[in-house]
Amino acid sequence: MSQMVIEQVEEIEVIEKPNIELLRVRPFLTDYDTAYKTFPGWDAYEGEIAYFDDGTLNVAYNAVDKHLGTPIENKIAVHFEAADGSHQPFTYKDLSEASNKFANMLGELGIARGDRVFLYLPRIPEVYHSFLGTLKAGCIAGTMFAAFGTDAIQDRLSDSGARVCVTTPDLKPRLDQVRAELPALEYVIVVDTRSEDFVPAEGEVSWRQMFEKQPAAFDASHMKPDDYSFMLYTSGTTGKSKGVVHAHGDALQEHLTTKWVLDLHDDDIYFCTADHGWVTGVIYGILGPFSNGITQIMYEGRFDADGWYKTIEKHRVTVWYTAPTAIRMLMRAGDEVPKKYDHSSLRYLNSVGEPLNPEAIRWSMKIWGLPFHDNWWQTETGSILIANYQCMDIKLGSMGKPFPGVEAAVVDDEGNVLNPGEHGNLAIRPGWPAMLRTVWQNEPKFQEYFKHGWYMPGDKAYLDTDGYFWFIGRADDVIMTSGERVGPFEVESALVAHPGIAEAGVIGKPDMLRGEIIKAFITLADGYSASDDLMEDIKQFVKKNLAGHAYPREIEVADHLPKTQSGKIMRRVLKAREMGLPVGDTATMED
Repeated sequence: MSQMVIEQVEEIEVIEKPNIELLRVRPFLTDYDTAYKTFPGWDAYEGEIAYFDDGTLNVAYNAVDKHLGTPIENKIAVHFEAADGSHQPFTYKDLSEASNKFANMLGELGIARGDRVFLYLPRIPEVYHSFLGTLKAGCIAGTMFAAFGTDAIQDRLSDSGARVCVTTPDLKPRLDQVRAELPALEYVIVVDTRSEDFVPAEGEVSWRQMFEKQPAAFDASHMKPDDYSFMLYTSGTTGKSKGVVHAHGDALQEHLTTKWVLDLHDDDIYFCTADHGWVTGVIYGILGPFSNGITQIMYEGRFDADGWYKTIEKHRVTVWYTAPTAIRMLMRAGDEVPKKYDHSSLRYLNSVGEPLNPEAIRWSMKIWGLPFHDNWWQTETGSILIANYQCMDIKLGSMGKPFPGVEAAVVDDEGNVLNPGEHGNLAIRPGWPAMLRTVWQNEPKFQEYFKHGWYMPGDKAYLDTDGYFWFIGRADDVIMTSGERVGPFEVESALVAHPGIAEAGVIGKPDMLRGEIIKAFITLADGYSASDDLMEDIKQFVKKNLAGHAYPREIEVADHLPKTQSGKIMRRVLKAREMGLPVGDTATMED
């Protein structure tokens, strides 16, 4: 074990697990070690999923229609908080009927099982109606961020061969610019519920006119577990993004991870801030919570600390799932803002998207007396694979431990399992239910994920002696300086612990003497401005918190850092800009 790892382990902060018996709500998972060691197999939990009599299923039917005829039928599924301040609730019956109407719309247009239907929508209720309706019809759903520009739209619709795209009058002009380059795209369904003066042109459909005349009943397509359900495009370092495809059989793991990791109970009010263009918004903003019969919040507006805090207070949110970037933005807004609101309803906080810096957990403990529980998964994995659980001590900065039924390890490049403390490749044994089924029209890319009997996501990590996994960085992010391997995450965590730093991104910069030096890009917290004194204070602060080889030799103050729509800092973009190289695919970058 390298000296760098020894120093990290000695300084690890631990938040001890709560006394389960004293918690407001008893967690579903009360003893992690027992649950993991005695996990009976995924099929033991198939009874929680709605299968048809012939052994088939439909992930959308499982999400909403299975609740019909039960007390959940008239339960509020979604509180929609519109950008204009208005509020609209939807019951499970409402969602069932609206998605049935959309499925009937597709049938009237001649869209068949297996056809691709893409959503280019902001966060509005029609996302649920069209996404679930597409799945009920046996078609393959695709989602896109509303912030996408023309190149990203064309890339995804062209590669997928989508026959339908659902959008709004405000977003349609971008689609119009590339429509001529999309010969497979037959119909653009325009959600004109707020624009009654919309007049459809050739190849366009008025949602308002067509939706209202559809019957509210529809028999969901019977799908095999391996039949494709939805696809999401993930950006690559170079070249075009790749279409990761999932299947209806994912429903089992979507349901169980929602229940055990997010610990959602019947009377919870759940707030997932993820956009549906990101896999978290699909799995844990639609399919998983609905399968568990949960009431959740859909927030249309852009990020606003007061808006989020007000929503939590208004709806008495109990469980909150967000991203590290959002937490840092809340921190940047200041400690006084949340004090204006009553957040006593909160009982459990979760985070995903990139590794969660310890400083963010310390902050949430100070503000709410609750830690954020970080977890790890990817678009490709389809569900949470490694997590911090309510029944476990939290080691600040750790990914946590594998979900029961998931075998994870740290291996070398030949697939050999490494000892605790040794840096290597994060690896998962294939076969979990929500694993990606293919990369659309790119079998070689799909096979690249699997090596030596493992699924290898391209992340570097290590395992400690207590069985906790620790993220070091993406394989191409790890910095080799003076013969030592340094993960950018540990440096970034040390930087953001300084009160003057809001965000940090770290790269390796070529150096004749050391091979690479560490360069950090930072944004400053409110109330701080760049000065020689501040930079010197930051340097001294970081030197006290990192080994000598791991502190940055260069620090550059930036107005903002490039991030994806899901909040991940794009280190490759920072490095490309620093080196004057092409930045690759930036379709998912924030505006």
